[in-house]
Amino acid sequence: MVLFLEFTGTILKYTQNLVHQDNFMKADDLAFDRRHIWHPYSSMTRFLPSYSVISADGYKLTLSDGRSLVDGMSSWWAVIHGYNHPVINQAMQDQISRMSHVMFGGITHLPAVSLCRRLVSMTPPGLDCVFLADSGSVAVEVAIKMAFQYWQARGEPRYKLLALRHGYHGDTFGAMSVCDPDNSMHSLYKGYLPKHFFIQPPGRRFNDSWCEGDDKELVDFLALHHHRLAGMILEPIVQGAGGMRFYHPEYLRQARILCDHYDLLLIADEIATGFGRTGEWFACNHAGISPDILCIGKALTGGALTLSATLTGRHVANTISDSDAGCFMHGPTFMGNPLACAAANASLSLLEDESWRPRVAAISSELRAGLLPLIEHPRVYDVRVLGAIGVVETKDSVNIATLQKWFVDHGVWIRPFGKLIYLMPPYIISMKALRQIIEAIVDSLDVPVHFLL
Repeated sequence: MVLFLEFTGTILKYTQNLVHQDNFMKADDLAFDRRHIWHPYSSMTRFLPSYSVISADGYKLTLSDGRSLVDGMSSWWAVIHGYNHPVINQAMQDQISRMSHVMFGGITHLPAVSLCRRLVSMTPPGLDCVFLADSGSVAVEVAIKMAFQYWQARGEPRYKLLALRHGYHGDTFGAMSVCDPDNSMHSLYKGYLPKHFFIQPPGRRFNDSWCEGDDKELVDFLALHHHRLAGMILEPIVQGAGGMRFYHPEYLRQARILCDHYDLLLIADEIATGFGRTGEWFACNHAGISPDILCIGKALTGGALTLSATLTGRHVANTISDSDAGCFMHGPTFMGNPLACAAANASLSLLEDESWRPRVAAISSELRAGLLPLIEHPRVYDVRVLGAIGVVETKDSVNIATLQKWFVDHGVWIRPFGKLIYLMPPYIISMKALRQIIEAIVDSLDVPVHFLL
């Protein structure tokens, strides 16, 4: 009894300390951050400011100085339902009282079974086997290993993939090896990364008319080199962080036909595009195709926790499973994490009535109305919109620090990179708030210091 009272008192004291912190950062906290914490894609010597967020709700972020920002990024495309969603929160609270984690080797649990049941039913047909992982990059690693082990199991080892230039598939080493080797952030790893094959991405845009021969490079390459390949990996319809390009669905259909013809695996990386972002459940649906292997993540949990999945067909899974290895050689420690699975189930339940479709359509309409006229601006090279994605490509690279601060000062959160100012807002955003973001982009183009001339 004494031990129990001591334990209870410790917990109460610890909880009170957490409550009193209130997530507010003091000057020395920000100084520590600047001195010791390495943020993504940032330098420890050329400081890029970070803004202290103390809370997030709906489509708004609240800074420690009290300012409120309309979020145009969905926290790198993941928070599709908005922040602090009560359905997802409740699902996590219910699950954490049972177990937050348990190993997935030799153990299963209902959150994972329910999630995988949903994924099998909602993804393109034929993807019957689900491998759960931690993040998008790991999902791609799993897909690559599946492809290689599949060919090993067939008695014909193949370790080369075909990928598209300007593609991006993640930051881990296998994923980096299928990103653009010259025009990406990973070019400095040349000589260390495995060498794969790359062809130019399709030049025909999403809404253009398809012309015979638009896939000639793909046709010619596969005719000559198919026997060396395990398969082809691509981002369906939307090339994300490699340039935010949208291409014609027919290219994806032809890639599927050619992979079938040459008995190659088609890997679709839908980590950024899955769950409605392009106006369809999955970008593959624009072309009416099913890949052999599908990677999903980001919005899978509504951005609440990190989780990804790699799905494949029964033939691939059985071929690997019946090989000399006897199993698929991969097993993340946090695979099938119950808490993340609970969040994902809640997120998918919010999508099941398809109410996201009219919301994405409304966002798309507003983006078109507000952004497409910018094609006439002297600083703008191109403008493109697909689903709940809006992109303004500028002629000159942006000055991230000055432009980011300008956006924050104007009450919006946009994270530009390179020559791209792009939006992927939460589906719940109001049209008034979306117009505020669009107006901030429009006005920002007239400020010379926002660009590296």
